[in-house]
Amino acid sequence: MEQQPTADPRGAIETVFRIESPRVIAGVTRIVRDIGIAEELAQDALVAALEQWPRDGVPDNPGAWLMATAKHRAIDLVRRRERYARKLAEIGRDLDTTTPFEEPADPDDIDDDLLRLVFTTCHPVLSAEARIALTLRLLGGLTTPEIARAYLAPEATVAQRIVRAKRKLATKGVAFEVPYGPERDARLGSVLEVIYLIFNEGYAATEGEDWLRPALCEDALRLARVLAELMPKEPEVHGLAALLELQTSRAAARTGPSGEPVLLKDQNRHRWNRMLIRRGFAALGRANAVATGGPGPYALQAAIAACHAQAYAYEDTDWGQIATLYGLLAARSPSPVVELNRAVAISMAEGPEPALALIDTLTAEPALRDYHLLPSVRGDLLARLGRTAQARAEFERAITLTRNEQERELLRARVSELDDLGGISPSADAPPASSAPPRPES
Repeated sequence: MEQQPTADPRGAIETVFRIESPRVIAGVTRIVRDIGIAEELAQDALVAALEQWPRDGVPDNPGAWLMATAKHRAIDLVRRRERYARKLAEIGRDLDTTTPFEEPADPDDIDDDLLRLVFTTCHPVLSAEARIALTLRLLGGLTTPEIARAYLAPEATVAQRIVRAKRKLATKGVAFEVPYGPERDARLGSVLEVIYLIFNEGYAATEGEDWLRPALCEDALRLARVLAELMPKEPEVHGLAALLELQTSRAAARTGPSGEPVLLKDQNRHRWNRMLIRRGFAALGRANAVATGGPGPYALQAAIAACHAQAYAYEDTDWGQIATLYGLLAARSPSPVVELNRAVAISMAEGPEPALALIDTLTAEPALRDYHLLPSVRGDLLARLGRTAQARAEFERAITLTRNEQERELLRARVSELDDLGGISPSADAPPASSAPPRPES
């Protein structure tokens, strides 16, 4: 294989490994049937690349090089360690040429190792936190320190979470497969939820100095696209892909020069990515085409995002249609957060008074007790009604609740500019709404 020298081999290796490691891990997991071992083998292949590529150049097909190296490392590891003797007997001495294990015949079988890995890391035997951490690690290509920074958790906590997740998958004997029939349907919800949660954290970070974490959005969007290609008959897969495409299309316009949030009403819509918008509309069309009943929660949220994408100016937004869609979403997937979103849309379509009445019914909701966007939205509605003192109190309460510094600064600005109100609350371009994590979108 001819290899090309590169001026920055280490950078090239990091880029290639981030892209290829999920497929390497998935391919090796299919053979050894253990995610933990497969990840070790992928890391061994990375070490080999770090040793050889700077000297010999980056291979023409670096992904294939990493896969082949990982398989050869698997042979060496099995032969070297007695504790793998049982596996050695099962999979044979020619591990790199072993044919895959037979899978049950099924007309809807999906023969893709990467998708098998997604369903394995999102198995319901794991907690939501463990699924997210393990998925980011194995499919998003993030290191443990990167995951810890993304969720502002101690590295030791994240590392333990990942180790325990892999151990639990092994001890529970979770099969490396895409399940069939009702089990697939049950597992798919977990897969979509994890991808959705990853995107939400990137779209509006819950904590820290940054408003956006683009890498997380990119990872989630990539996984959604993979699922959409591999599961073309699932409407909610297309719905999620459509939602993420449309939300990502606004990314360039959502922050200012210093990283500060730019509200939806103030965004330069010429900076919205029209290619992603077209992809989003196409995915939403596919979701509607394959749906056998009414639209699911992700497709409904994508339809809401599409309403924004269709408006070339903020003033052109069809808030009545958005409020209607939130009503359908509330019926399909009841949540106090959806109701908060609906209230925002109602305030824009009908005025602040009916919206405030709805908001006031949510103040006793346990899920929203410490949720900064509830007083933020309520403060905006009070300000629009001329109840300035009450509005100020709500914004100040929101400041004490938010853990993101950019949002905190935005709320402080609202407190100081109550005499010059306009538009909607700082939730105006937060991520799409779901039961968790709660972030209104309007």
